[in-house]
Amino acid sequence: MRIVIAGAGAVGTHLAKLLSAENQDVVLMDADKEKLNFLGSNLEIMTMTGSCTSLKDLMEVDIKEADFFIGVTPDESTNITACLLAANMGAKKTFARIDNYEYLLPKNKEFFEKLGINSMVYPEMLAAKEIVSALKRPWVRQWIELCDGNILLAGIKIRENSELVNKYLFDLSSKDKKFHIVAIKRKNVTIIPTGKDMILAGDIVFFTATKENVNELPVIAGKASFEVKNIMIMGGSRIAIRTCQYLPDSTNIKLLESDKEKSYQLLEKLPKNVTVFHNDGRNAEFLLQEGIKDIDAFVAVTGNSEANILACMAAKRFGVRKTVAEVENMDYMSMAENLDIGSIINKKLITVSNIYRFLLSADVSNVKSLTIANADVAEIIARPNSYVTKKEVKKLTLPKNVTLGGLIRNGEPMMIDGDTLIEPYDHVVVFCLDDTLRDAEKMFH
Repeated sequence: MRIVIAGAGAVGTHLAKLLSAENQDVVLMDADKEKLNFLGSNLEIMTMTGSCTSLKDLMEVDIKEADFFIGVTPDESTNITACLLAANMGAKKTFARIDNYEYLLPKNKEFFEKLGINSMVYPEMLAAKEIVSALKRPWVRQWIELCDGNILLAGIKIRENSELVNKYLFDLSSKDKKFHIVAIKRKNVTIIPTGKDMILAGDIVFFTATKENVNELPVIAGKASFEVKNIMIMGGSRIAIRTCQYLPDSTNIKLLESDKEKSYQLLEKLPKNVTVFHNDGRNAEFLLQEGIKDIDAFVAVTGNSEANILACMAAKRFGVRKTVAEVENMDYMSMAENLDIGSIINKKLITVSNIYRFLLSADVSNVKSLTIANADVAEIIARPNSYVTKKEVKKLTLPKNVTLGGLIRNGEPMMIDGDTLIEPYDHVVVFCLDDTLRDAEKMFH
């Protein structure tokens, strides 16, 4: 496939690296030459210094031969314009990063399709939805709904008091199959475990479970579930505004914004259950004064990763049970994870996984990139006569770093074990480490 990506920011660069690792024909273009200099010689990515809204520059990247054109510059109107031009010059499919949720409303889909824009992504909206999901289930580090919510993937930190601590996986498999452990993250390493692996306190364990059994997971992991009613949010960003709008009206939200002018503007945009304070979330005296000790959850979504991490650490020290930090700086991701600050949101990775899903060729209806585990979880439909339908799971030779977590057959969710025989048209949950999603995909063709 020939893919032209406009915008060599974090999203464009990350996507270009992923796709070039799969030997796709990738061209990355940006008006700023400096942004294109980062690419190491070991990556097979063509670069082009030029404007994605220039007809001449688009012709130079041979846009008429492109299977996909992806506009992910920081400017929404540039992305929209570039997609219109690319589509009209022959690009088969286009994708735009946007900042306006109105564009995503179902009634506008056909309008944009006619213009030549096949799909759009609004990163701040996706990030806000992840935050709301994290607050709904505070015992979880990561929560992903697959197969229309019938199979769930939950990443949970295992406490010392968990019944799983120091148990081998083969000791668990004999029990009634209520969950499946697809991966274990220990320190900075994620493994796809076998029966010989042991679960240790402090591990982040990724479980798949059906909807009816998912409430047993916090108990198994040694966690108590609790309701989040009082929330403090640091930073009046677009993610914060969307989060406030998506949370139930019954929650009591305190939003802290250090810019005075911005805090006045926020008052007009936010629901009535939000109180806006002109202050900094790292001011310990203010936090105590505003009852930080009675807060159930603290969310830090300023544009500064370090500030968000530090603020969440401070909130934890004050006894806040659930913290969520937006960490956009990729270099800080594993550090933030090791500091035990709860859920981590990275809108770049969320956006990349959304675009990646759009690019996959098989019947993959849902791909999510896991912020904390360098992994993807996908929902793939088994085609008739594909490799996975030929014999029981225990007899299949799966690619390294790939495991199967569950499936939906005729609308019924079930866990997978060694004796499962996958049937054509089963929706299968596949967990892949590193960049093995394409390898996994081939087994389902």
